[in-house]
Amino acid sequence: MMKRLLFVFAFTYFALSAVSQDKPILIDDSTFVKADEDAELFEEVSSLDPQRAALLSAIFPGGGQIYNKQYWKVPIVWAGVLTFAHFINYNNNVYHGLRNAALLTASGQTNPYASIIQSETALVRNRDVFRRNRDMLIITGTVFYILQIVDAHVSAHLEEFKVNDKLALGIEPSIQPTPLFSQAVGVSFVLKF
Repeated sequence: MMKRLLFVFAFTYFALSAVSQDKPILIDDSTFVKADEDAELFEEVSSLDPQRAALLSAIFPGGGQIYNKQYWKVPIVWAGVLTFAHFINYNNNVYHGLRNAALLTASGQTNPYASIIQSETALVRNRDVFRRNRDMLIITGTVFYILQIVDAHVSAHLEEFKVNDKLALGIEPSIQPTPLFSQAVGVSFVLKF
């Protein structure tokens, strides 16, 4: 008995699912959008590809900004990258020099920094400071590198949007009343649109 009931249920299920695939049921509702298969659903306004901008910026810092035609950002990116590279190199060189000097002092030899730093504890402390500075510069330099990639990607995305020409943020003088029945003179930021 149970086998027959299971057989009838399975036959009905598969028969109905096969029939339902032939004719789709369309619900006439305002939430559904009917479109032809050949119709273009999205028209891209921008000719810039955000993924390409991010890739160019990842390969060559500032490349995505050049692709986006934001040439004024390129010197800022290059100055940032070169500044981080210089100070990472400087702190790394001083760290290695102080590390070698601390090792020489520990072994009883004279170190090249003997005229400036005499004690071994001062050498170790300064070595640790320059190592910490180098590591922090590596972290912030990496964040700067990632931010310039994100900037190129977001700028390429924002190229699609139409911006109102009347949109402006201005600074204007203002006079505000105070609780003591006097007035305070100041500056206000005014958003115009």
